[in-house]
Amino acid sequence: MATKINLPKGGFSFDNYTRNKALEAKGSRPPKATSTGTTIVGVLFKDGLCLGADTRATEGPIVADKNCEKIHYIAPNIYCCGAGTAADTESTTNLISSQIELHSLATGRKPRVVTAMTMLKQMLFRYQGHIGAALVLGGFDATGPHLYTVYPHGSTDKLPYVTMGSGSLAAMSVFESRWRPDMTREEAIELVKDAIEAGIFNDLGSGSNVDVCVIEKDSTDYLRNYATPNERGVKEKSYRYARGTTAILKESVTSLVTVSEGDAMDISM
Repeated sequence: MATKINLPKGGFSFDNYTRNKALEAKGSRPPKATSTGTTIVGVLFKDGLCLGADTRATEGPIVADKNCEKIHYIAPNIYCCGAGTAADTESTTNLISSQIELHSLATGRKPRVVTAMTMLKQMLFRYQGHIGAALVLGGFDATGPHLYTVYPHGSTDKLPYVTMGSGSLAAMSVFESRWRPDMTREEAIELVKDAIEAGIFNDLGSGSNVDVCVIEKDSTDYLRNYATPNERGVKEKSYRYARGTTAILKESVTSLVTVSEGDAMDISM
């Protein structure tokens, strides 16, 4: 007896709409989009490329680290900015950096940027987006400068200027209004700095300082804390109060440890 199989038709499917409504009526909450809480960017210029990142690490509404590093080492000529879950970006870039080094030793050649990009996208695709690593990968190899974005599900883009993270829209507005081909190194660094600062001042998930990494044919410069737009000012007044300003209503001392005499400890072997 033959089994008839109905192939799905093209277009959108709303088969789960009724199910989702029933689940919501019972109290289930629909999934929310995850905020990556970062601004990372990359831009090509005449002689290489420039990467940039802010330095704020968040844990929900709490700033967990004011000066973390989001530009990760892959190879001497390849670096990678990470947005998303900090542990995932750190471990993913460390793993790929190790694999790239082994690949370079096996082939006897400097690693290519497209090789690192392929390793990253294949790993992230294997985990179907459950590794929260959104990456901006840049490097200079035998074929010139290259700049990629790698999304958590494994898709990639290759563009002359890119932004990622929760502050990416603010940073992209700076790039789209001011980027031009064949910029000088100084112009590219200044553009990246301004793009990151746009994310810092317009996105709550981004903040603190600006890190910059410039990669050229024979040199890599990692400019840690290149700009510090959020330095703390001097307080106008002192908030120290003299002892006794606040009255003590009552005072009690409770002993939480009870010491009792007992047999001496046997230390013989």
